[in-house]
Amino acid sequence: MFQLFLRARTHSFLRDRLGGEQVFRARSPERDAETDRTRIEAIMDAIENALQAAEREQEGLNRRVEDVLARAAVTIGNGDDEYLEREALDSHHQDLFDKEIQNGQRRLKELGSSIAHFKFLKAAMLSRFPEYRGDRLVR
Repeated sequence: MFQLFLRARTHSFLRDRLGGEQVFRARSPERDAETDRTRIEAIMDAIENALQAAEREQEGLNRRVEDVLARAAVTIGNGDDEYLEREALDSHHQDLFDKEIQNGQRRLKELGSSIAHFKFLKAAMLSRFPEYRGDRLVR
């Protein structure tokens, strides 16, 4: 019992000496809303940047794959027995083109999947935070 009395007296003494009772204060609702907006905008900006970068990479890679396909078509030739009489150098180039085309198409497939995922994330964010539109939050 004495310990409780001593603890209460000590608390009272320290409160009086250190400048009175500390009152709990919360931030203003406007400041809380601004903090929330900043967080949402940072996430949306990251998703949008990743989506745009993936789309740019997909466009550039698609052009390069089409170019390789066109060059490969030239080395194949158009004769019925072209593959029988093809020179070793042309066969080598054809194999290189085939490898490049396969790698490019594999990456295009991966990018298509990533882009779909980024679009899903963007849609999910917009559905969870409907007040966010474009580059700003609606107040």
